[in-house]
Formats: sequence, C-alpha cells, structure tokens
Amino acid sequence: MRSSNVKWHEGNVTGPDREALLKQKGVCLWFTGLSGSGKSTLARAVETRLHKLGHLVYVLDGDNVRHGLNGDLGFSDRDRTENIRRVGEVARLFADAGLITLTAFISPFRKDRRAVRDMMEHGRFIEIYVECPLEICEARDVKGLYSKARRNEIGDFTGIHSPYEAPEAPEIRVNTAELNLEDSAGIIVDYLRDNHIIETT
Repeated sequence: MRSSNVKWHEGNVTGPDREALLKQKGVCLWFTGLSGSGKSTLARAVETRLHKLGHLVYVLDGDNVRHGLNGDLGFSDRDRTENIRRVGEVARLFADAGLITLTAFISPFRKDRRAVRDMMEHGRFIEIYVECPLEICEARDVKGLYSKARRNEIGDFTGIHSPYEAPEAPEIRVNTAELNLEDSAGIIVDYLRDNHIIETT
C-alpha cells in the first residue's frame, strides 16, 4: 500500500446483514482455464440459473474489465498479475456486499490465484477449474486467437508461448470436454446449495 494515512471504515450495515437480506452468502466463484475452455460460457450459464432462482449475481468477464478498469494493462506476466489483483479486489468488495460474483479469467499463475484467495475470508473464494485439453480449446478457437498465436501474431499467449498452471486442489473441477453446458452448470449450482451459499428450496 503506497498511502500510509488511510484507514478501513466499517459501515453500520454489516456483511451478515446484507447476506440475510439477499438470502445468500457473498462469495467469489473464480473460473480458471485455458482460452476456449468455456469459462465465460459456463459463468454466464451459472449466472442465468442463479438469477432465475432469485439470487443477486454478477459476472466479471476477462474481456469486459479490459474495456475500463484494466484498460491500461497488456499481457506481460507483470500486467497479468496486476490484472488479477485488481479483479480480486473488486470481487472481494462484491463479496462483502453480499453478491455472488463470478469471474472468468485465464489467470494462468497459481501464485496470483492464491493471492486473491488470501484477500478473502475463508470460504469466500471458490476456485473452479474449467478443464479442457489444449487441442480441444485450440480446435474451438472461437476468437481465432490460437491461430494468431501459432503465426506469432500474438505473443505471450497462454498454452502456446506462456504456461498455464492448473489448480492443484480446486473446490470444483468441471471437464467441459466431457460434460455439456447444462450438466457443468448443475455441478456448480449443486455445490452452492450443498455448502449453504444459496438457500435450498
């Protein structure tokens, strides 16, 4: 922290007060995986399900935050780390507000994901490994990014030029090469119910 004369101010309305109002626990669902693994698609499917169940939910998408909050960052290792740090801070505030926040980021480095986990109270950070083999992600290539990376038109591309460090012990593992979207989303919603993050109806 660069500023030394700052102090955290607690509000009159507490986190538990907001959770009681919303009938949910404020958490961050952190989707991580290779480009093309289905992170954003799965996060949006879970968002839709939770909204229909009456829960307040918000998706922080990797592309979207680079239009504003992180528009000044590139894709070097240092910028990737700062990208994740900023998103983690936003997700932490959203969790304190009682929201169920879904983040869809490659977030390739374990140390960066661990740093976000360490920002939050125990149980508030739920790591979801969206597992999918590189060859399938590359075959999907929805944005044409792998093709550009193979032609060296894009540098520092995860899975081609830069490593992806898969989670070692995620709370949830979803293999999108084997499961359809509905079943994948169901695994996540069931986890939230089983762990009393959302009310069972």
